[in-house]
Order: sequence, then C-alpha cells, then structure tokens
Amino acid sequence: MAVYALGDIQGCYDELRRMLDSLRFDPDHDRLWFVGDLVNRGPKSLEVLRYVRGLGSSAVSVLGNHDLHLLAIASGNDTRAGRDSLSAVLAAPDREELLHWLRHRPLMHHDPQLGFTLIHAGLPPQWRIRDALAHAHEVEAVLRDEAKHTPFFEQMYGNKPKRWSDELSGMERLRFITNCFTRLRFCTPKGKLRLKEKGPPGSQKDPKALPWFDIPGRASRDDRIVFGHWSTLGYVARNNVWAIDTGCLWGGPLTALRIDRPERQVTRIACSGAQDPKNFV
Repeated sequence: MAVYALGDIQGCYDELRRMLDSLRFDPDHDRLWFVGDLVNRGPKSLEVLRYVRGLGSSAVSVLGNHDLHLLAIASGNDTRAGRDSLSAVLAAPDREELLHWLRHRPLMHHDPQLGFTLIHAGLPPQWRIRDALAHAHEVEAVLRDEAKHTPFFEQMYGNKPKRWSDELSGMERLRFITNCFTRLRFCTPKGKLRLKEKGPPGSQKDPKALPWFDIPGRASRDDRIVFGHWSTLGYVARNNVWAIDTGCLWGGPLTALRIDRPERQVTRIACSGAQDPKNFV
C-alpha cells in the first residue's frame, strides 16, 4: 500500500486526475492524504469534492481556509464572498450531501503507525501534537453540531486573539484554534500570530516573526508534519516538516509526497495555472 500526501487542489480537478494517473493510484490498495483547500478559485471545485468524497476510506482530507469559506457562505455568511468559484457547488443537486461531508472533515489527522501528522496550515509553538489534536476536536465538535455550526460561521472570520492561552473560551478560543490550523504562516517565538503576512520567508515586516516551523524549541519539533496552504513558500523539507503546496492554482506544479517509505518520494506535475496571483493581491 502506498500513501501519498497531495498539495492544495483548489478546484484543479484535471491536474489532480493527471497526478493520480502518474502515481498509478489504486483506491483499492493506496491511500491519499489531502492537505485541505480542495475548493475555490480553480475551475472545478464541484468535481473535486465529488471525486474525493467518492474515494471513501481511501482518502483523508483535512479542512483548509477555503473549505471553511465555502461552508460559511453556504451557512449564510457571505460577508467575505468575492472572487470565488464556488457557485457550481452551491447550485449542485447534491449540494447538501457534499457540504455535510465537508463539514465532517477533521482539522488534523494523526497516524501513529506512519508517524505522520496532516494539517492545512500550522501549529503555534506552545502546542504538542496531543494538545493540537485535543484543540482540533473542540472545533470539529462545533462544526459537526447541527445547532452550533451556523453561529460559528457567523463569527469565524477575524485575526484576534493573536496569542494562545489555556484561559481562552468561547468564540475567541475557537477562532484562535481555527486560525492556526487553516491560516497560520508566521508567528513570533512567543506564539503571537502574524496572520497578515502571506509572502515567502524574508518578506515579513515584523523582524521577530518566523515561519511557524522554524520557531526554536517549538513543542511539536519531534513530530513529522505535512502541511500545505503556503504557496509562496513552495516545497520545503526541514525541521521535521514537509510543505507541499507548490501553487498548482497559480501555475506552479502540483506536488505529491509519498510518506509510507523511509525515502520521501516527491512527484510533481506541471499545471497551467487557473489564476494569476496578481489578481488577488
């Protein structure tokens, strides 16, 4: 059995299928780990959702910020709707089944046998893996609750609080957890999130801010983590993390990382680029 982690798809269905053909993926024997952001801005979000859902137990997908954005719009919070490509999903006859499935995806997946953890964005330096799993479950429980998920999406957006405390409660606690798992790139050594920083390392305005995985002494440093979200970072393999969002949507390659063998096989396929990043500055 082969296990492949794949970078952000964001509606690039044709590229996904070409990648799986290249890998000779067999859903009866192999497994796929998706780093989140299955949807949005690419041309075929509906096809991606249908395909990944149809893989059943052959695939694991964690939630990314664009996945949560789709769920927020579907729940009635369209305040941040803009240059999205989600109309086909929202108008689909199987919309409710797809959204229900997406809303029940985890924020974090940990496989102790493989010794790998899958997230979309990042972890603050204070959290060990077991802490992160517990905090992920807090948000997942709200997302999966029929009465609680709509109020959550009404208040999900925002950059505060910026620093973790065990004393955080209510929506502030849930928002911080969500922001870490789905938006984090840079933070300070004391764990202050710098969510407005989106460029590559070296572009950050705050001299104290570092990529979350480069924070000295971070509590998760001994654990192997695969993540996406950061297309301007590109492929990175250091400090026990593998960053695999290489910007397929923007004309970079789509990256797959085989994680079930000691040697980390990397496969890339060229993508035409469904969007120009200049249009989203």
